[in-house]
Amino acid sequence: MVRDSPLLGTKVAIFPGSFDPLTNGHSDIIHRALSIFETVIVGVLSNVTKESLFSARERIALIRGEFAAYGTRVKVESFSGLLADFAAAKGVHLVVRGLRAVSDYDYEVQLALMNRSLKGQIETLFLVTREQNSFISSTLVKQVASMGGDVSAYVSPRVAQALRKRFKKRKKGV
Repeated sequence: MVRDSPLLGTKVAIFPGSFDPLTNGHSDIIHRALSIFETVIVGVLSNVTKESLFSARERIALIRGEFAAYGTRVKVESFSGLLADFAAAKGVHLVVRGLRAVSDYDYEVQLALMNRSLKGQIETLFLVTREQNSFISSTLVKQVASMGGDVSAYVSPRVAQALRKRFKKRKKGV
């Protein structure tokens, strides 16, 4: 028996994260979510207590540039505070999260349960990353790029260029 659910016929999902920077793993999850949902809202977390390499405005611009071909199917917005509040404000009940490894699962399940506890109608859909992206994290990409390493296999050309530019400025002391 199927009971009435606010998720029946869900057409919009939120994919939240810091995206500092957007990796091929993030992009893959967005593309795959677009094969399930009409619209994906990429929620860029703006956390003033965390030092980011790129500002929220820069991260939003990079993501919008990557997904411009999708028009209004991909909406990119900044949020701060609780994801549950952001989702409620958008009227969205489904959150998409990517899983790379078992260690991600433990943390992500805790987040999903907390979000559901805070706002009862929020569900989380986990998409397991593709094998080639399973070890990629924004943190590792930043570390490699900061030391002059080639990150072109892990991020788009647009993001790789932004990383090179950012670390070039840092080396010059700008």
